Amino acid sequence: MFGITALHLARAQFGFTVAFHILFPAFSIGLAAFLAVLEGLWLKTGKHVYLDLFRYWLKIFSIGFAMGVVSGVVMSYEFGTNWSRFAEKAGPVLGPMLAYEVLTAFFLEAGFLGVMLFGMDRVGKRLHFTATCLVSIGTLISMSWILASNSWMQTPAGYVIDKATGRFMPEDWWKIIFNPSFPYRLVHMGLAAFLCVAFSVGAVGAYHLLRDRKRGRKPTEAVRVMFSMAMWMAAIVAPLQILAGDTQGLNTLKYQPAKIAAMEGDWDSKTRAPEILFGIPNMKTETTDYKIELPFAGSLILTHDINGRVPGLKDFKPEDRPYSPLIFFTFRIMIGLGFLMFGLGLLSLFLRWRGTFYENVWLHRFALVMAPSGFIALLCGWITTEVGRQPYTVYGLLRTTDSVSSIALPGIATSMVAFVIVYFAVFGAGLAFILKLMSKEPEMGESGLDPRTPTRTSGINPGPAQGADSNVDIRSGKQSGHAQPAE
Repeated sequence: MFGITALHLARAQFGFTVAFHILFPAFSIGLAAFLAVLEGLWLKTGKHVYLDLFRYWLKIFSIGFAMGVVSGVVMSYEFGTNWSRFAEKAGPVLGPMLAYEVLTAFFLEAGFLGVMLFGMDRVGKRLHFTATCLVSIGTLISMSWILASNSWMQTPAGYVIDKATGRFMPEDWWKIIFNPSFPYRLVHMGLAAFLCVAFSVGAVGAYHLLRDRKRGRKPTEAVRVMFSMAMWMAAIVAPLQILAGDTQGLNTLKYQPAKIAAMEGDWDSKTRAPEILFGIPNMKTETTDYKIELPFAGSLILTHDINGRVPGLKDFKPEDRPYSPLIFFTFRIMIGLGFLMFGLGLLSLFLRWRGTFYENVWLHRFALVMAPSGFIALLCGWITTEVGRQPYTVYGLLRTTDSVSSIALPGIATSMVAFVIVYFAVFGAGLAFILKLMSKEPEMGESGLDPRTPTRTSGINPGPAQGADSNVDIRSGKQSGHAQPAE
């Protein structure tokens, strides 16, 4: 139908669901670390503003974390239905690593998440801080296992192929986990998660600074501290991310040269290669049209040598080439946003030095506009990585055409429509609620999550819903007064 095959829809469905899923864990990873820092600062300094900010962002974290868990469940469904041949062949390697993620990370998060969310008034301060740190560590461990699995698909190592079944069998787990691209991708992804949160928190702070100015009132200490911490994070992490991206580029050039050629829009390998700043790669004519080049910069950036050799797509058979037009532009969007983040961080440092950090309206507008930049850059980077791996699921060894299930087109089309409807309804509602929480300014004596508030779940009616400021204790039915903060 219209030239669309089951393989096309299976790839589109996986890309659609992963694009939704990757945003929430990245947000949770960065925000969990931010919460641990806030609570640690509160314990160390005794300043109530850090506790107020902790409780303010804890509500948002709880929603983002839940949506991340829900969106991740769909992955296993798709491995079983649409990608069963891939699961069969790569399962002996990838299955244990995903199981280790559940055993080491998910159990850790699940064990202490309840204490973190609802235990402030029920356990000691130090124990609660420990729970917050362990949840944050759990998100980082989870990211490590997922990236180890995905990196193995990019740069497979430590395996043997069973001649009878064609399955990848583990031979050396150290080489499988610490495969050649894993360390670089782990650092790059971790910094990306921190940047997502830095620019989200910074945008919320900038929004309230602008709104307070419009209303003619002085911003609260919580808003000022929130904006300041976010801008420090941007100023420190953005340049580190540029360095991390450079080292990953060198690694990719060594192990996946076809991906580099497609990202750069280069067709002929050459030394002293120019850097194509803009162009339109044409897969039919094997040229990049309307290109604007910077002489010698391609060799210098990719190899750190002006005489370095840069590969071209013609070095590879047409059936082994990634689709260049898509990753050419996503790569440049990611790079462009990265330098804008770097520029915002530098501007914030300059205005701190000038003493106009909290008064400069253009800084606040810039930070507000940059709110989604971390997520857009993350998605573009992910598309560049995954489309650049094509036409393989396990790079150089297992083609995507040999990984898809023998499922009919109508079956995938039906599930695709269902996913689109459910995802936009469920996650759209969740995102709308998060934005509503962000539009409210942090208050002095900010209330946290109330464990006495019933949660209305599917098929269960917990009784009359109680608002966060309800004065009725549903366990006893007695009037209990407004919920009071711990401190």
